[in-house]
Amino acid sequence: MIHLKNVEKVYRTSSIETLALSNINLHIQKKEFVSIMGPSGCGKSTLLNIMGLLDAPSQGTMELDGNPVNNFQDKALARLRNEKLGFIFQSFHLINDLSVLDNVEIPLLYRRSSARERRLLAQQALEKVGLSNRMSHFPRQLSGGQKQRVAIARAIVGRPEIILADEPTGNLDSAMGNEILSILQQLNSEGATIVMVTHDEAMAKRTHRLVRLFDGSQVL
Repeated sequence: MIHLKNVEKVYRTSSIETLALSNINLHIQKKEFVSIMGPSGCGKSTLLNIMGLLDAPSQGTMELDGNPVNNFQDKALARLRNEKLGFIFQSFHLINDLSVLDNVEIPLLYRRSSARERRLLAQQALEKVGLSNRMSHFPRQLSGGQKQRVAIARAIVGRPEIILADEPTGNLDSAMGNEILSILQQLNSEGATIVMVTHDEAMAKRTHRLVRLFDGSQVL
């Protein structure tokens, strides 16, 4: 499903060159749940951004469903992100002035879905994460764990094939972190392919496979 071959990422300024990723070769199979671990600054989020089509490799190739995406134009990349990918972030990235239901609907606006369809799909996504009784609340009225569940509902509202999660339990206590991981495991059992960046070894061991990075390279 996701295939990276000889991927390198270099960030350059006028005076500094930083190698973020070096010679990454990684294949994520359909319906896998894969964890990515490594110390801070080792390239985990950069790798996730490349897989999520938010960044492009400096060298090497990235394929999605067997199709090389390196030369895709911005419009085509945006369409793929909206149709195939769901993103979960450590910091939730909810809009405080919108209700929970309106936050979850946001990805569907880019698909030009009807208001009725947006509302129905958002309600279904919130029911799936156990927040059907919080639809009219605002983010400031929620706990950290509830905010993350809203973020998961937003990620899955478009029924993406792939979910990319960047430290989804990083801001939560262990009990709530376990709840969030259980939701991700359930989504995986229903067919979603999941790639999760984490610092938590215990969480990583509950996924199918662990990929370790160190200084931008895979630890083999």
